[in-house]
Amino acid sequence: MRIVLVDPSRTMRLFVTRLLMAGGHEVSPFADGAEALACMRADPEVAALITSGEIGCGMSGLELCWETRVLAGRDRPIYVILMSSSIEKNRLGEALDSGADDFISKPPVADELYARLRAAERLGAMQRELVRLASVDPLTGLSNRRVFFERAEVARERCRDGGALTAIMFDIDHFKRVNDLYGHDVGDLAIASVAQLAAAVGVLVGRLGGEEFGILTEGQHLHDGVKLAERLRAAVAALRLTTLNGPLTLSCSFGVSEIMPGESIDDLLKRADVALYAAKTGGRNRVMAADTYHASDVALAS
Repeated sequence: MRIVLVDPSRTMRLFVTRLLMAGGHEVSPFADGAEALACMRADPEVAALITSGEIGCGMSGLELCWETRVLAGRDRPIYVILMSSSIEKNRLGEALDSGADDFISKPPVADELYARLRAAERLGAMQRELVRLASVDPLTGLSNRRVFFERAEVARERCRDGGALTAIMFDIDHFKRVNDLYGHDVGDLAIASVAQLAAAVGVLVGRLGGEEFGILTEGQHLHDGVKLAERLRAAVAALRLTTLNGPLTLSCSFGVSEIMPGESIDDLLKRADVALYAAKTGGRNRVMAADTYHASDVALAS
């Protein structure tokens, strides 16, 4: 486990660092809370903070606990242990209210410290698994709709100053017919197989619902998105799925749009969706660009 240790005493830092390293942990020791916080911001692999309650330098140990809890957030577990030489009941309550997960006496006893860190590893693993289950579509392994939109908003912020951002919306043609003729198990296989091809492109891909998928590419313009969609269209068309009712081939239709100044992610995806609708009505198994479509045209697709 990668651990940040904070204590104003050089002797105590050295003592606890040796304990932690003997237990197989990586340690970054600091005397200053602000420097420790900067280290945790810069290194997402830090999984635990052990801090003295009295660290000075403009930030108390309780303040560092609070700032670390804010930094950790939902998707990044950081286990916080407050270390103090004077354990009092009101101090324990204050520590827990400030964001600490645990409280240990100073200097710590090796066996007790290791046991608390094992508990931290268990809790961290559980939180990461819960985040994964809440973020991933279970059939395809792609980002689910909520996470796709969250990450899309982050990408839009990064591209706010003129960076290119392109969206691709696509779905499986005649999917209801696949379910009706081959059964829902084969339908699930079709969705998972198309998702595997989409995931291989190495950009943000999400299952938005049913047989519908979304792709977001940063730093790529409309013509780049069209080329990517065309490669994926050809790859899907080359699929051959073996079923009890014989071989099954699939096709997908694609709509592509590039973000315009002032557009939201919803606007961007709506224009891609309009282009997807045009690909469907134009014969399916094709890619349509949204350069001639606008968000106001969405009504035509409804």
